[in-house]
Amino acid sequence: MSRIALVTLVVDDYDEAIRFYTEALGFALVEDAPRPDGSRWVVVRPGAHQEGTGLLLARAKDDAQRARVGDQTGGRVGFFLHTGDFAGDHARMLAAGVTFLEEPRYEPYGSVAVFQDLYGNRWDLLQPATA
Repeated sequence: MSRIALVTLVVDDYDEAIRFYTEALGFALVEDAPRPDGSRWVVVRPGAHQEGTGLLLARAKDDAQRARVGDQTGGRVGFFLHTGDFAGDHARMLAAGVTFLEEPRYEPYGSVAVFQDLYGNRWDLLQPATA
């Protein structure tokens, strides 16, 4: 069985990105290992799960990569964070200083609100509708 294990997210700074994803979004820091070239292998995943798709937080190394920080998907929502407690997670994230770009809305597919990460990448917080 094939699956996507990691998605790279280019960041300005490892430690500020780790703080945002672990403290504001509640992700788990799965790995933070130094690499021989001076970079780090940093992986975070939602919740305390060790399974499922994770984010590889990769520090921008040059001007071309720095230009993509915060705009990896051309201003579109590029990341989708599913939750089983939309109201609770929305309130917790607001209290942690996460910027939501809209009020929660209720669509046929579930409850959703667009937020941005610390660099401006757009995310959906989404609680799928039950069947």
